[in-house]
Amino acid sequence: MAIQGRKMTTTIIALLACFAFQICFSSEAIFYESFEDSFEGRWIVSEKDEYNGVWKLSKSEGHDDHGLLVSEKARKYAIVKELDEVLELKDKTIVLQFEVRLQNGLECGGAYLKYLRTQDAGWKAKEFDNDSPYSIMFGPDKCGSTNKVHFILKHKNPKNGEYVEHHLKNPPSVPSDKLTHVYTAILTPDNEVRILVDGEEKKKANFLSSDDFEPSLIPVKTIPDPNDKKPEDWDERAKIPDADAVKPDDWDEDAPMEIEDEDAVKPEGWLDDEPEEVDDPEATKPEDWDDEEDGEWEAPKIDNPKCETAPGCGEWKKPMKKNPAYKGKWHAPLIDNPNYKGIWKPQDIPNPDYFEIEKPDFEPIAAIGIEIWTMQDGILFDNILIDADEKVAESYRQTAWKPKFDAEKEKEKAEEAAAGSSDGLSDFKKKIFDVLYKIADLPFLSPYHPKIIDLIEKGEKQPNITIGILVSIVIVILTVLFRLVFGGKKQPVINNSATTTVAPESSNNQGSGEEKEDEKEKEEETEKEDAGAAVPPRRRSSRREN
Repeated sequence: MAIQGRKMTTTIIALLACFAFQICFSSEAIFYESFEDSFEGRWIVSEKDEYNGVWKLSKSEGHDDHGLLVSEKARKYAIVKELDEVLELKDKTIVLQFEVRLQNGLECGGAYLKYLRTQDAGWKAKEFDNDSPYSIMFGPDKCGSTNKVHFILKHKNPKNGEYVEHHLKNPPSVPSDKLTHVYTAILTPDNEVRILVDGEEKKKANFLSSDDFEPSLIPVKTIPDPNDKKPEDWDERAKIPDADAVKPDDWDEDAPMEIEDEDAVKPEGWLDDEPEEVDDPEATKPEDWDDEEDGEWEAPKIDNPKCETAPGCGEWKKPMKKNPAYKGKWHAPLIDNPNYKGIWKPQDIPNPDYFEIEKPDFEPIAAIGIEIWTMQDGILFDNILIDADEKVAESYRQTAWKPKFDAEKEKEKAEEAAAGSSDGLSDFKKKIFDVLYKIADLPFLSPYHPKIIDLIEKGEKQPNITIGILVSIVIVILTVLFRLVFGGKKQPVINNSATTTVAPESSNNQGSGEEKEDEKEKEEETEKEDAGAAVPPRRRSSRREN
């Protein structure tokens, strides 16, 4: 009866939430997948040989709710669901949302979705792989220096027909716990995209702004002329040796840097006849030692105990000191170069691939795919949603995600309380780390984002070094502020082009450049797991070496 009462209460809460948002799960979203029923037959697993990871329908730990589970470590996974109808993204609001729970954490792997555009004729879902062209890639990815909630738009250049990946700049970080989190991307007709994590806006960007996407959707107007060549008489040397300078007569290039200290005196008590090391008197030859096979046995060496109280042992030699007459090799002093023209750069020419648009030319979405390589298992995908109404997405967050998250949070607090403050982070420390993660997402710290995230994560795993972590992050921030305020000297540049161009990705090569970099890091992680580290024997150093 008690269980039925709890179920009844949960149902009432869900109905009230639906009523409050004027929407319920019975309303038809453009696409919704709860994984409460078997995915087989509806989602197609790639049959490509490299994707040997096994997908499973599994309950989320501590819940009756099911999801799509990554069940094995160090595997590639690929699965796709074709939409009933192709979804146009132009001139409308579109909300992309899904849940992910990293039940075993995420050291190196992806947990993102690919929203595939219409594939070439003859393409089959079972052939889905990394080269299957997508329109949008969205979701968590973490490995090495990468720690971000990706948002990548593939946009076609109308001038040359090539597809280019445009990455969101300064994306939010991936939450570092093992709770269920919901990721939302809201695309609006005014060219904006908003990224939400657990319903909280973490990033707002404009598709046409060069400040928000790298490279910018609208190419630069001019590019360096690839055919321009530096003139043979162009001199880039700011300083040159003074041709009129003469080496002074008293300059001795052969004088050594150091000479023997003639004033040095051997310390009293120096033991000239005592070696620094002696045979260990307590060592004995092993019983199984064979002189014919193993050679003549020698006792291991130990520090000579007589040398511990003496100033030194062995042959005494006068120490070396700096030679006051040393000047090194003579070089003519440098003077300003009268022919200096600056650092040469090719002249700018009009960019043949330049175009202007008022709105992005989004490719329609024809399927949803998950194509990842991960070193962790236990990644659970759930409640994948596409809709044209933000309130629908909010309703799903309140009714499907929030009850799970709240229950997991309460359980986490209870476990920490039971374990005691010595085994886990206190609430105060957690608040500190929450603030640190927000600081790490500040735009002006983006060049140092991976290093700061790495420091924060080390602090979470080792609470005893928290103070040191805080000091390190403060030093990084102060260093960045100092550089922003005071800047630095720059060399003059002649004929410098305004902006460098980013090589577009051809429509025949759909793999993400960043994905390939991540794959390299994941290959290194795999090698570390598979290969045992051979530790060479250490040689005992002598006192003289020390």
